[in-house]
Amino acid sequence: MSDSPPSDLLRAKAEARLAQESDAPSPSRPAEELLHELQVHQIELEMQNEELRRAQLALETARDRYVDLYEFAPVGYLTLSHGSRISAINLTGATMLGEDRKKLLHRSFARLIVPEHYDLWQKFFADAQTKTDKQTCELTLLHQDGTRMDVRLDSLLIASDEADTELRVTLSDISAQKHLEHILQENNADLLKAKSLADKANLAKSDFISSMSHELRSPLNAILGFAQLLEAGPPSPTPPQKSRIDQIIKAGWYLLGLINQILDLAMIESGRQPMTMESLSLNELLLDCQSMIQPQADKAGIRVNFPQLDEPCFVYADRTRLKQILINLLSNAIKYNRTGGTVDVAVHSNIDGRVHIGVQDTGKGLTPDMLKQLFQPFNRLGQQTGSVEGTGIGLVVSKRLVELMGGRIGVESVVGIGSVFWIEIHLSDLGRSVTSGDALLKPVHVVVEAAIQAAFQALQGQIHSEVVPRTVLYVEDNPANMMLMEQMLERRSGIKLLKAGNGTGGIALARMHLPEVILMDINLPGISGIQALHILRADPLTAHIPVIAISANAMPRDVERGLEAGFMGYITKPIKVVEFMAALDQAFEYVRHRRTDNSSEDGRS
Repeated sequence: MSDSPPSDLLRAKAEARLAQESDAPSPSRPAEELLHELQVHQIELEMQNEELRRAQLALETARDRYVDLYEFAPVGYLTLSHGSRISAINLTGATMLGEDRKKLLHRSFARLIVPEHYDLWQKFFADAQTKTDKQTCELTLLHQDGTRMDVRLDSLLIASDEADTELRVTLSDISAQKHLEHILQENNADLLKAKSLADKANLAKSDFISSMSHELRSPLNAILGFAQLLEAGPPSPTPPQKSRIDQIIKAGWYLLGLINQILDLAMIESGRQPMTMESLSLNELLLDCQSMIQPQADKAGIRVNFPQLDEPCFVYADRTRLKQILINLLSNAIKYNRTGGTVDVAVHSNIDGRVHIGVQDTGKGLTPDMLKQLFQPFNRLGQQTGSVEGTGIGLVVSKRLVELMGGRIGVESVVGIGSVFWIEIHLSDLGRSVTSGDALLKPVHVVVEAAIQAAFQALQGQIHSEVVPRTVLYVEDNPANMMLMEQMLERRSGIKLLKAGNGTGGIALARMHLPEVILMDINLPGISGIQALHILRADPLTAHIPVIAISANAMPRDVERGLEAGFMGYITKPIKVVEFMAALDQAFEYVRHRRTDNSSEDGRS
């Protein structure tokens, strides 16, 4: 390519063009040379004009394209001069502001802003005139017709050789976005309100069921308590009487179980079921379940096979709830088994860090339709007309509890062969030993076998006397419960019963008579049983007296709070007479040991 300047190229093109237009030889005379030069120059001018026309056409095309991009851009473009006056605005901006463009020019932009945003605009405009980076704010503008428009402003300071500076501003309509945000805020507020109402409804439901549970337990305490006394005699009931008493006791405990399961389900579904997650020894937990379920299996003639785990296995779960789940699955496997059948418990680990516990029975099995209806409240799959008692709630509660612990529950069944109900619980990474059993409930619900046997013999009248008279104070506001306690303790000779109908009276009697053991209801008029216990513990005169709670507040958390408060034991209503007597004997034994220790210390001193 030639490096000649444009003028030389134009000259060469003109020379070539002239040569094409004339076949005459090159001029040799001066006049002819001058004419030649003029002709060449004329052609040069024509070619320059042609280039100028093409350049002008391209410029007009580019200008039209720029005008289209500027005027019809999806955002408004403004130029603001000193005093925020509009010195330029595109068509989109004028349309957005709802004004003729000519009327907007040289008008103050601040006059378009709603009064409540004027201070915000003043601050934004002042900052934008001093900062070189992009500035952004959101404002509401007011149209001439009174309508409002939410906009976002993005501005950039433009340097100028003149004294005044200018702001280039883009104007974006965000009214739809703001409207959606407003709707979302209203919806969120409505959701929060609905959630609050739902929480209150759940709380009210839970409180109602808890209150009903307490109110139902009190009469059940009298029904089952007096029925147990009639069953134990003396005098011993006749065979017809024994049969009737058995039916009363059986129906009473069934009703109590139904109350407990309904309350459990209500607490879970209202989100108020606390979980105490810890590392548990599955080996020891299964041993506990085996000892608890074995009497039911023996009575039904069912053989239950538990695995012998070669190595310690630890799971991460709530101790009480995991035991409740396993006992429910084992109990169902026994109840719905065939005569002489078996129940096999299998345990193995999964690769996803869970332990799989399966409970297999040899019952009738479940059809596919039955499997679809499992885990539905009060649905017993047609067994409600059979001889096996149940509520249809146990599996529902078990499913909820397993899921609350992050586990899974399922079933596999073959009609005529049997079913396998299984759960999967997370393995624990802790390698230390964890004591099995419900540690909080053990002082009350797990008692020494010898003490139970002694209490049972006492109920049968085989223990007729005590060497040392003992004083027991019972604080209870329900007359029927007080009468039941009187008749239970009448079976034990040598016990003097003091009675108080409220916490204040109980504290006064305790300070006056210093009983060996105090039996305390929790829901009392005036101060509660827990408040009364704190007062007794704070008084050096009564601090040493063992206090056993006897309450219809029977939820695990209620028992836990009671034991944490300092009760020696916690007996739930309805009272199991044998269990109560065993707990009372433990309290007497504690008093005896304390006296022995004090006597030894006095002797040494």
